Amino acid sequence: MNKTLNRRDFIKTTSAATIGVATVASGITLTTFASANKVPVTNEKRWGMLIDTNKLTEADIDGMVSACQQEQGWGSEVHSTGAQRPDWIKKLKVKDKATGKISNLALMCQHCEEPPCVDVCPTNASMKREDGIVLVDKHLCIGCRYCMMACPYDARSFVHETLSNQKEHMPRGKGTVEACTMCVHKVDKGEAPACVVSVNSDAVIFGDLYDASSQISQTLKTVQSTQIRADLNLNTGVRYSGI
Repeated sequence: MNKTLNRRDFIKTTSAATIGVATVASGITLTTFASANKVPVTNEKRWGMLIDTNKLTEADIDGMVSACQQEQGWGSEVHSTGAQRPDWIKKLKVKDKATGKISNLALMCQHCEEPPCVDVCPTNASMKREDGIVLVDKHLCIGCRYCMMACPYDARSFVHETLSNQKEHMPRGKGTVEACTMCVHKVDKGEAPACVVSVNSDAVIFGDLYDASSQISQTLKTVQSTQIRADLNLNTGVRYSGI
């Protein structure tokens, strides 16, 4: 997805989703997936990402999308006419009206500290781990799509089609909602998300926001950064500089 948005409108406004009904979930247990590491997940860490739009190129974003698709197994589905396509990372252009400057931007789940998707979920399928990563338990998801309407970033997708060739670490299912997991299966092994690894520069930094010595914390002390829709007080895990 590639569109140009006004910078001020982008930071302050978002789009909504529609509501419907869903059926089944996938056959891989998310209980194992959500706690794949042997070390218990605690609130002593808060995983986050800093995206520098001054350094991020269109090619970088294309690479991030491709890396996410390959890692998580989405993007190659056969869709019926009019069905929503998965969109875990959006490729956007944001224009500053005052200067005419256009910034390339990658938008995904913002992994909020106070996630609206979790608040509205009637089955607790939408959940936030102690370390701040927001996930969807596909076995509990009934496809009501309340979370999609509540998300101010339009970051979630609904699976309309029967899926095959799924990744073992990423259960997906027809009739359920899905979104960026911050590659939690990699994070739990001490690795960075696939999209971050795909960028051959420091345009995207991943790390522990609570660790004062981490690269992301040190960088946030020296650059001006922005949370998309900061007025909502969601304290997002994904931050941006350069917009």
